[in-house]
Amino acid sequence: MALMLLCISCQWQLKPNDADAEEQHVSIQRYDRIESLYLTTGDYSALQQMNTVYPTQTRMLLEDVLLLGKVNDRDINSKFLFFFQDSTLQMMLSDVQHEFADMDDVNQELTAAFERLKSELPGMEVPVIYAQIGSFDQSIVVGNNSLGISLDKYLGSDYPFYVTHYSEEQRKLMVRSMIVPDCLAFYILSLYPLPYKYQQLQRERDHHMGKIQWVVNQMTERTVFSNEYVIEVANYMKNNSKVSIAQLLCNDI
Repeated sequence: MALMLLCISCQWQLKPNDADAEEQHVSIQRYDRIESLYLTTGDYSALQQMNTVYPTQTRMLLEDVLLLGKVNDRDINSKFLFFFQDSTLQMMLSDVQHEFADMDDVNQELTAAFERLKSELPGMEVPVIYAQIGSFDQSIVVGNNSLGISLDKYLGSDYPFYVTHYSEEQRKLMVRSMIVPDCLAFYILSLYPLPYKYQQLQRERDHHMGKIQWVVNQMTERTVFSNEYVIEVANYMKNNSKVSIAQLLCNDI
């Protein structure tokens, strides 16, 4: 009887912790797979799923990423399908599905990074994160407490299309290992935008991004970004250990 009570007691104690752990786990929604199915086969059921299961993601993709028009335009679906008939984009659709067949490593890194970030910013809500396919344009789309990862921007620095269209410096950032840092950077920027009065000042913009990039380095536990502004912030935080990350992001330094 004592043993049974002890086991029941352990169950009561463990369940909330298990629930918390599950709540914190980040798993990328694979919207890109449904999108790719429609764009390569014209499967109408895939299009229906895009519009019914992922209406917000579809609207942002068509209106804000691809700039094809309004999601309720009469000919928007044919525009969308025709846009991706280009041979380069068709090859890219295939390459994305091959390269990102498994994203467990990215899920694990996102989970750990957002757990650390939430511990520093307790009021922060962890966003819904999904993968999509764009047209080699935007990497991360932020809106409505969601993050959209355009996988076509992370196919590797030696990807043929990148080599002919992007500089070497740009291609260094178009790799799988930059997905999590970019997610964090863009999401933090959406929470802590540069005050309007400073937006026209290049020095202030660079300094603000330096703060965000320093925070990303801390949350990922690796030196992703290194430049004069990140070093300046690192020195400041070293000499002002009582300043929290929330205070750093809110205040001028």
